[in-house]
Amino acid sequence: MTNPSDRSYTKDHEWALITGSSARVGITMFAQDALGDIVYVKLPEVGQQVSVGDSVAEVESTKSVSDIYSPLTGRVTAVNSSLDQAPELINSSPYGEGWIFEIEFDGDGGADTISAEEYEELTKG
Repeated sequence: MTNPSDRSYTKDHEWALITGSSARVGITMFAQDALGDIVYVKLPEVGQQVSVGDSVAEVESTKSVSDIYSPLTGRVTAVNSSLDQAPELINSSPYGEGWIFEIEFDGDGGADTISAEEYEELTKG
């Protein structure tokens, strides 16, 4: 399984694509595969203040319901409203069209993330 090296990852299987002081956040290929077919996404509110590790969103699949945690501390600036009508985008394009929310942060945003290589090691086997 190949995870894009331009992102940071969490041990809870979220990714963050950081550009300047903002980041786009989603779940990894590993996470969507473990969840199965995603049928619903509860998105966060734009403007919501979040901290590292806060439950920000929720995905419901045919197997379970899972929280999505913020990899950074900051303010939600956008959500992927396409997921309201097509939650399966997370399954078909977890690193592209299946992103969940965007966040603006100060400094390093308190990030508790790992590299793509470290995430690969974490999810081996």
